[in-house]
Amino acid sequence: MRKRADWMTRTDDEILEYLDEQGAGTPKAIADAIDRNNQYIGVRCRTLASYGLVEKPSRGFYVITDDGRSYLEGELDASKLTESEQ
Repeated sequence: MRKRADWMTRTDDEILEYLDEQGAGTPKAIADAIDRNNQYIGVRCRTLASYGLVEKPSRGFYVITDDGRSYLEGELDASKLTESEQ
């Protein structure tokens, strides 16, 4: 069972699942795949990055981190993460 933080949304889980399956993605590609607004996905990706669940290795692309995978597997309690400055 996943341990979601109060700041997380269901869409965050969908973003993490997409990145886990696809390896990387732009907010537009993720938005198209999960049928959400592109701008909203960009905001959520930046939020996930600020908590270390995804990272942005190059302009416009996001990838899931080891912590992101641990969260998906129910091994990491996202409520214990702290937000970092980007």
